[in-house]
Amino acid sequence: MDEFLDIVSDQDEVIGLESRAIIHQTGLQHRGVHIFLFTRDGRLLIQKRSPARSAYPSAWDGSVSEHVKAGESYAEAAARGLKEELGVYGLDLQPLITFRMNYGPNDNEISMLFRGQVDPAAVIFDPVEIEKVGYLYGGQLLKFIQDGNEAVCSWFANIIRWYSGEKEKLQILQIYNPDHLFAMKQGNFSMD
Repeated sequence: MDEFLDIVSDQDEVIGLESRAIIHQTGLQHRGVHIFLFTRDGRLLIQKRSPARSAYPSAWDGSVSEHVKAGESYAEAAARGLKEELGVYGLDLQPLITFRMNYGPNDNEISMLFRGQVDPAAVIFDPVEIEKVGYLYGGQLLKFIQDGNEAVCSWFANIIRWYSGEKEKLQILQIYNPDHLFAMKQGNFSMD
């Protein structure tokens, strides 16, 4: 059964409702969330998507990437994604930015990026959605993406490239915590 998503304006106001399939066939703008989870020592949890996924199978992605379902808030979608994909809940998530980006053909989203801390021992990922997880420091992550030896989701690469100061395809709509954002742009991905 296809899920329904809110259609949103350029001001991120809900203007309609449609099935995910129709939205991706026609390019209607909808909402998404991304979560970057860091270990106490500053490594970012990344996930390798399952080979069974319809979009970007076997590609590396951030900790969690989710569509926001109809009627959900960004925070509710983030909490749902944590539980469904990684088996964790109750984490303190801090919003970093809201941005607009074209994710691919007919995939136009306004997304919110959250940041949080995770204990790797608590992660029990869903093998239907995720093949495996890994943990990388900021410098390792940039090199991993730049080397191009492994498939990486375009949205994840764009967000990381933006962090490193490169001009990317993100149109920033709101910044929530400039201090954390500045530290991340300098390659300091730790939670301190």
